[in-house]
Amino acid sequence: MQLTPAAIAASPDHYLHSFEGGDAVIVPMDRAAYARSIFLDARISSAREGAALLPVAQLAEAAPPPRTTAWIFHVAHCGSTLLARALEAISSGLVLREPMALRQLAFAPDPARLQLVLAMLSRRYGGEEPTLIKANVPVNALLPAIAAADPAAPAVFLHLSLEDYALAVLRSPQHRGWVRDIAARFAAVPAGAGDAECLAALWLWQMRAFADALAVLPAACTLDAERFYAEPAPVLAALAPRLGRQAEPARIAAAVRGPLFNTYSKRPGVAFDNAARLERRAVLLRELAAELAEVRSAAERAAPDLAALEARTAVAAL
Repeated sequence: MQLTPAAIAASPDHYLHSFEGGDAVIVPMDRAAYARSIFLDARISSAREGAALLPVAQLAEAAPPPRTTAWIFHVAHCGSTLLARALEAISSGLVLREPMALRQLAFAPDPARLQLVLAMLSRRYGGEEPTLIKANVPVNALLPAIAAADPAAPAVFLHLSLEDYALAVLRSPQHRGWVRDIAARFAAVPAGAGDAECLAALWLWQMRAFADALAVLPAACTLDAERFYAEPAPVLAALAPRLGRQAEPARIAAAVRGPLFNTYSKRPGVAFDNAARLERRAVLLRELAAELAEVRSAAERAAPDLAALEARTAVAAL
C-alpha cells in the first residue's frame, strides 16, 4: 500500500533523511532502528529496505506543526556522540544523531526547508519525552534560524577550551584536513592559512555562535567536555532534566558502568575509556606544545575580546 503524504508526516516511522533536488528522501525507521543508528546520515541503519521519494512541496503541506525539541550543539571531537548515546540510555524519547537533512541545509540554507526539517524531526512516539537532536558542526551555522524558530528550546552547547580543542582535533592528518575544510567553509580563514590559524578561527566561530545563541535561548546551558569526561554521572543527572528528560540514578549508574563508557562511542566494540583518552592527551600535550602556543597566539590576534568570550561561555555553564 502506498503511503500518503499525511501518513508519512504523521509518524517518526517515516524519517526525512535528506533532499534530492525537489524531493524529500523518506527512510523507513522504528525505535530500534533509531537506537542502532549511531548517525542518521549515510550510515543510517533503517528498519527495512525501501527509501521513498516524495515531492518536498507535498510533504511541507502535510507536515505537522513543529514541537519543542532539545538540542546538543557542539564543536566536534568533544564527546557529543557519547553524551547523546548516554542520554538515550538513561531516558525515553528519540535521540537523533546528526540528521543529514540539517547538514545539507547548513551548506545550502533554505528557510522553508529548514522549517520543514525542524517539524519532521520534532515528531515523537506517543507519550514520550521531547526528541533530542545532536547536530553536527556545520549546523552551528544555522543556530540563529534554529533559535528563532523555537526560543524556548532547551539546549546544551558542548565545548572544549581552546587548547583542549587543539589537542582533540590536531592529532592526525585526517583531523587536520577536516579542520582546514570546515574552517574554510564557515570561519572565513584566508587562503594559505596554517593549521593553527584554521583551528583558532574555527573555534572562535563556534564559540561566538554559541554565545550569540545563549542570548536568545534562555533554557540553554554550556558544558565543558572535560567535565563530562571526568564526572559523567553527576553531569547526566544535572543535564537530563534541563533537556526535558528523566534522570533515574539507577539507570545513570548502569550506563556509566556499562560498555558505553568503556568503548569508542562511534564504533561500539572498540575498547576506549577516559583513562585511555587522558593517556593520549598527555602524549599530544608534549608533541604539540609548540603548536598550542601558535594556536593561542592566532586566537589572540583574531579576537582581542578572547578573554571575554571565554568568560561568556563559563557564565552559562551547567
